[in-house]
Amino acid sequence: MLKKLLIVLVVIITILLNLSIIKIDNKKEILSIDKPIYINNNDQSIGYLKIDKINLKEKLYNTNSKENNIEHNVTILKESILPDKNNSIVFLAAHSGIGDIAYFEELDELNINDEIVLNINNKTYTYIVKDYWEEKKNGYININKENKNQLILTTCSPNKDNYQLVINCIEKESK
Repeated sequence: MLKKLLIVLVVIITILLNLSIIKIDNKKEILSIDKPIYINNNDQSIGYLKIDKINLKEKLYNTNSKENNIEHNVTILKESILPDKNNSIVFLAAHSGIGDIAYFEELDELNINDEIVLNINNKTYTYIVKDYWEEKKNGYININKENKNQLILTTCSPNKDNYQLVINCIEKESK
């Protein structure tokens, strides 16, 4: 009985590996399960944010959707200019801390040159972290606009009350 159960388990893991739903990190010898991202017109999702370094892969929703809400998901702020426009700037915000909606819980682990993938309307954009800082929360984010497409990630500071962490990313140049 146990042998049959082990065989079934191996078959299931093999299928999941082939579907890229799970992966094995040989460096750390960790088996992790990637949450699949399904995008369809019924849920108003328009893409996803993927940050491999912190094992984040979350759907993004149209700014008019009720799902584009920081209390439910990673949120595209209304001030954003999506990356299909020249000199775009996309602002994404999410909770940190603990809990089911703390999508940016490990955002402070990012470093200069780390990669971030943003998929919007079935087009993929790759960004690299250019710099990051903490600033007082006042309802605004102080940004120097680059002459390149930008991605700004923000969440509460993990270190200081009433401060926010801001991560400034620029689109990676194609080779």
